[in-house]
Amino acid sequence: MANINRREAIAALSAAGLLGSCNRKQAGSHQMSNQGFHDVHSFSRPDKVRVRHVALDLTASFGDRKLSGTADLSIERRNGDTGSPLILDTRDLTIHHAESSSDGSGFQPVKWALGSRDAILGSALTIHLPENAKVVRIVYEASPRASGLQWLEPSQTADKKQPYLYSQNESIHARSWIPIQDSPGVRVTYNAHIHSPESLTALMSADHKGSEQGVHRFSMELPIPPYLIALAIGGIRFSPTGPRTGVYAEPSILKKAAWEFSDMEKLVEAVEKLYGPYRWGRYDLLILPPSFPFGGMENPRLTFATPTVIAGDKSLVGLVSHELAHSWSGNLVTNATWSDFWLNEGFATYIEGRIQEAVYGREQALMEQVLARRQLDHDLETFDKRDQILHIDLEGRDPDDGTTDVPYVKGALFLRQIEQTFGRDRFDAYLKRYFDHFAFQSITTSTMLDYMLHQLFDKQPDLAARIPVHEWVSEPGLPASAPRTVSDRLEAVERAARDWAAGKTKASALPSKNWSTQEWLEFLQVLPSPLATPQMKELDGQFHLTRSGNDEILDQWLKMTVAANYRPAYPQLKSFLMTVGRMKMIKPLYAELMKTPEGAQFARDVFAKARPGYHPIAQTAVDKIVKPA
Repeated sequence: MANINRREAIAALSAAGLLGSCNRKQAGSHQMSNQGFHDVHSFSRPDKVRVRHVALDLTASFGDRKLSGTADLSIERRNGDTGSPLILDTRDLTIHHAESSSDGSGFQPVKWALGSRDAILGSALTIHLPENAKVVRIVYEASPRASGLQWLEPSQTADKKQPYLYSQNESIHARSWIPIQDSPGVRVTYNAHIHSPESLTALMSADHKGSEQGVHRFSMELPIPPYLIALAIGGIRFSPTGPRTGVYAEPSILKKAAWEFSDMEKLVEAVEKLYGPYRWGRYDLLILPPSFPFGGMENPRLTFATPTVIAGDKSLVGLVSHELAHSWSGNLVTNATWSDFWLNEGFATYIEGRIQEAVYGREQALMEQVLARRQLDHDLETFDKRDQILHIDLEGRDPDDGTTDVPYVKGALFLRQIEQTFGRDRFDAYLKRYFDHFAFQSITTSTMLDYMLHQLFDKQPDLAARIPVHEWVSEPGLPASAPRTVSDRLEAVERAARDWAAGKTKASALPSKNWSTQEWLEFLQVLPSPLATPQMKELDGQFHLTRSGNDEILDQWLKMTVAANYRPAYPQLKSFLMTVGRMKMIKPLYAELMKTPEGAQFARDVFAKARPGYHPIAQTAVDKIVKPA
């Protein structure tokens, strides 16, 4: 490749709109403040008045499904501004009262107004402040249908004995239960007093300071974006897996979960060797009820996870590796806006692969990368071009629309190409500097690229010239130079699948005895679709796939069931859709069902019954798929 100099590199990135507003001659000096960026998904004006600390005192009332109490917001006026109001994000909150104080005591009422409701953003809460105001107190309650909360009846939990409440704030759902500047670019510390029934345990993404008579105290002294404030209340118990790691779950699944994730301490140590110390104290895992809409959520100190990853053989702990990776990418260094989401997820997916390789071997990491790439290739064939871009334009759209495989897998492929081009040792050293330099900050794509240009590309411009940055970040699809992973084990499985599909071998002769989850997924995914009913019966009779206890394998089999109209599996399909709320699994199943009139009616009938048990985020997502007749 032709050599490039620094000026040409800056000019190329600048022309692509990928450099920040800092002086182009000083790109990489990082003196630019991130206060100037505009978050299209927040009403707040942190450049005028910024929230620095949140103190919550909330009561969880399971009878009427209400979370209510007070939020005390410590504020900072910016650039000497003494006249601007405090503007907060809310969604369906009932505001009872607002007052302010100069020192956290002697609160006095202040004028406030709640704006009209926007379908995506909710309503702006504008609070007019006295000149000396330092703390604002808001008395409020969240709606029983708050988009960031799910209230579960005992029957919807694993033990079926106690009710349950949990939050899910990402992307902009914190505002549905906390009046806050709900932007990832606004970092806050927080503390909380949570009042709940004494028979239940409360947990948050913070240090647990103790409990007494149903009052639980928490403190997070490190600044985090609002979407990482998290709450769970239920019949929860704990099992340690190491000196700073452990698993929370309902008693009936705790032992199984603790075994499944017994390597957590090893995972933490593996990342520390690569990218520096773990800075959050503890790393614990909470296994939520099956309605949890995501695989995992990287809340600091306490990852929330779906029970669908409990496979019985540790083959799905890649999810924990991914959420742990967010302790560096996402929690420590955060995307400043949701258009920069790939900074969280692409980096975390790349690091996930490195953790898997370090702890479980290179072939395990390769298998997972092959499967992820296949899914990405499939999605890119169906996605609108605007949704294939890393630095995605989400103005006027729900930021949840950007939660696809693109920021995860395409982002990781971009970083893998940089690693392969510059060498792993050099790239690891760069990433460690990156995390140290931007620790506890929220940054934009332009800031990240400024830093990469200065700290990596400048050092060897001949290597930098091989990486089409603009294609990766701002254009749809994948560059022709995108890395392509090959797995010897999956290639062997693919050959076996082709032979069976061609009738060259019987299911009973397949070498499947020691196949991992990834090998089973490869086998099922490369088969022709739809399979004929006799072939479905042969596989099911030999391997009992309809009764699989591995939810990843069962989910793939059920998708094949719908495509083939394999009716013997439909009772299990209904049961799965009625109990599992993980969107990665249920959305494709509903989409496949909606392709035929018969399947569409089945989907409508099941969804009508299943919908009340889904998280509000999942309800909204499936509403877009399952259309009325």
